[in-house]
Amino acid sequence: MPNIQTNKLFWASCMALLVTSLSFGIRAGMMGQLANEFQLNATQLGTITATAFWGFPLAIIIGGFIVDAVGMKRLLVAAFVFHLAGIALTIFAQGYWSLFLSTLLIGIANGTVEAACNPLMATLFPENKTTKLNHFHLWFPGGIVIGTLVVTLFVKVSLSWQWQVAAMLIPTLVYGFLFSKLDFPKTERVTSGYSTSDMYRAVLSPLFIFMFICMFGTAITELFTGQWIGLLLKNVTDNALLLLTLTTGIMVIGRAFAEPVVHKLAPQGVLLLSAIFAASGLYMLSTLTGSSIFLAAIVFGIGVCYFWPTMIGFVAENIPGSGALGLNLMGGAGMFAVSIYTVFMGSFYDKLIVKHLPAGADLKVYSKASEGSLLAQDLNEAKNMAGPEILQTTLVIPLILVLAFTGLLLYMRSRKIRAAKSLHAI
Repeated sequence: MPNIQTNKLFWASCMALLVTSLSFGIRAGMMGQLANEFQLNATQLGTITATAFWGFPLAIIIGGFIVDAVGMKRLLVAAFVFHLAGIALTIFAQGYWSLFLSTLLIGIANGTVEAACNPLMATLFPENKTTKLNHFHLWFPGGIVIGTLVVTLFVKVSLSWQWQVAAMLIPTLVYGFLFSKLDFPKTERVTSGYSTSDMYRAVLSPLFIFMFICMFGTAITELFTGQWIGLLLKNVTDNALLLLTLTTGIMVIGRAFAEPVVHKLAPQGVLLLSAIFAASGLYMLSTLTGSSIFLAAIVFGIGVCYFWPTMIGFVAENIPGSGALGLNLMGGAGMFAVSIYTVFMGSFYDKLIVKHLPAGADLKVYSKASEGSLLAQDLNEAKNMAGPEILQTTLVIPLILVLAFTGLLLYMRSRKIRAAKSLHAI
């Protein structure tokens, strides 16, 4: 009989997620450095960034199909190996393709972590799934805060981006060691007696398909904006990277105190309010300038705070038969949507910049212009106008989510009333 140490498994999982989020925070902070060192344009940067989002859904979906059979521990050993390989290859990157491959490996590692840890949280805390998923996922924005602060500190002391990436080795080695010493339970679906056919029926149900589609929007709203906010708004404020730190700091606090919010509003109520705040914050980020933009970051942070863990928690609580596959399909859907959107928006951003440059301008020529030159000034002005336009385009997504989650709230309320009437009739 395995000795399941719930708290140690929880904290080891948090450390693994910390590595995942550090990869996001550090990459977001060093995108400008990579662009300068390897002469990368926005389309190339977008593709490199999106590669992590490609690896993630690939790993999390495959993990969802096999985790019940191979066990959560084996998946986390695989994640550890992919993390080490991806970090090492990033440190010794020589250009676009080595950055592409290293980011893909880290994305696969990140997806494998969630493929194991999301069902692990549902298994360890069956009576409090959404709250504990929020507590677990606070380490995602928490790691982004740490990552952006590491970048800021290392830049100030003139340490290269390679040292920033190397900082991820410490928590990677820690979580690898912790998991190697711990026993794991079987997944909740297996222990609850849901069959494989029950699982497939659950993930084909209308409610699951609806949540699956909504996950596209919640993930894009949160993760695309988080990854690109420093780049898009660096000409609007001198502290663009701190906007990401502030937003994610709000998310850490919100997820830490998720329990009373979730219990008061239920997951569907939390999602509706989140969409309203996210839309408001995104609009403010795209229109405000100066110090008022930090207020916009706070509103946006409140909006995206609960999106990811509450989407997964809703499925875990209301569609339990979907098991680990259902939770991992949700995560895979979110990351896949972000990957496609990021590539599209990288190309769109380049086109917007060109639109705001003089007619016939060659973006490559302007990108290589020396700092302070007339060409460089024109390029900065073009970026100054293009960044907020990207955010305004993205604003459509949370506005659609407001309508979708209003419908979800009404549906869940009517379902609860029908259930109560049925119980009363009995």
